[in-house]
Amino acid sequence: MTQAEFVVVANRLPVDKAGPGEGEDGWRRSPGGLVTALEPVMKETDGAWVGWPGQADLELEPFEFDGTQLIPVCLSADEIEKYYEGFSNDTIWPLYHDVIAAPRYRRVWWDSYVRVNRRFAEAAADAVKEGGTVWVQDYQLQLVPKMLREMRPDLTIGYFHHIPFPAYGLYSQLPWRRLVLEGLLGADVIGFQRVADAGNFARAVRRLFRYETRAGRITVPAEDGTAHVALAKAFPISIAADTYMQLAEKPEVQARAKEIREGLGNPKAILLGVDRLDYTKGIRHRLKAFGELLEDGRVTVDDVTLVQVASPSRERVEAYVQLRDEIELTVARINGDYDTFGHSAIRYLHQGYPREEMVALFLAADVMLVTALRDGMNLVAKEYVATRNDNRGVLVLSEFAGAADELGSALKVNPHDIDTLKDVIIQAIEMPEADQARRMRSLRKRVIEHDVKAWSDSFLAALDDARTAKERAAR
Repeated sequence: MTQAEFVVVANRLPVDKAGPGEGEDGWRRSPGGLVTALEPVMKETDGAWVGWPGQADLELEPFEFDGTQLIPVCLSADEIEKYYEGFSNDTIWPLYHDVIAAPRYRRVWWDSYVRVNRRFAEAAADAVKEGGTVWVQDYQLQLVPKMLREMRPDLTIGYFHHIPFPAYGLYSQLPWRRLVLEGLLGADVIGFQRVADAGNFARAVRRLFRYETRAGRITVPAEDGTAHVALAKAFPISIAADTYMQLAEKPEVQARAKEIREGLGNPKAILLGVDRLDYTKGIRHRLKAFGELLEDGRVTVDDVTLVQVASPSRERVEAYVQLRDEIELTVARINGDYDTFGHSAIRYLHQGYPREEMVALFLAADVMLVTALRDGMNLVAKEYVATRNDNRGVLVLSEFAGAADELGSALKVNPHDIDTLKDVIIQAIEMPEADQARRMRSLRKRVIEHDVKAWSDSFLAALDDARTAKERAAR
């Protein structure tokens, strides 16, 4: 295996198993912003990507796909259950999302998390050249930076945290709180979605270790008396805006958007929610608000339809099974009360869709509802804005989504406040076109200027600065 100058380490490889007759050698590129963001960097540097191939007990040799070397890490069914479904998604995910659901702390899950993180770290250490750079991605791999630093002190190490980082009062519940912070502090640059997340992390470090933190720079002492400086800073992630803008211009996508409206009975306003089926996304609050608007007579089923796309997620985790049942019962009750032969109150779609279909949905929708109770960023909000080349449409955005820090011209809302959420939905439906255009122009400017390339460039520039500082200190 040829070693690479630049290695990405993520829970998943950037490819999925292809169906019959599609893909290169049985694989196709995964959808998603991270893969899009890093593709140019991987090609420029002949980079490598370490990750799980997506199936249990799948033993694969390293292989090349579209100019990038892929290094699979095999996970057993037991490890998927304990490291991924258990510790990552039943401990860390709910804890870091403000304990919206109760986290469970199980020692066997933690033990599996440590073992799997070590395997990822070892694969990365083997894959990277002397003096190279490794960029670790997300909460499934929080221990990898320190493990890598111990194995390969010559490396420059980055870590990006795609979800929120909680306030210390919540974080302190974690039995392994010191070990997780130590894992993250192995990185030279630790990136977060929001300034508040970086601040929460720095405060947790001060509370537990008393390390010096100044302007996001944390001095981390080593056992041999030396120290390294870790930069903890916000690098808000974004999307490939050009891709969405180009798709929105395609005649067939515009025709499909018209077809969607007609299929819904040409209502005066289409409200749209697009989420993974997750308790952090505020789908229940959104449905409650819309149901009450119908009940109050402030909207009618002939005039307004809510389309809710809820793509399947973590279907073996009990909290998600219960959530799906609750949402589907709510949708059935509202539709049973208000549907007519010509119009549905809610069109509920529990499935994922290709990007072209999503862009058509964005174009068809008059109001985008992003009512997350807590979200690291929420890229759907940015995707909706990018597609609106006509400067029409209204974004209703939870103040608890990371995107709220950037998208100041959206209609902000506290999704827990159902009465205000109802008022904001009505405001969005009734907004004059001139106001829509003024707000949407401002939102689009932000999303286009701060796209996913700007995000990866800024993070990699910070890593270059860290490498330069280390070389200077070593002279």
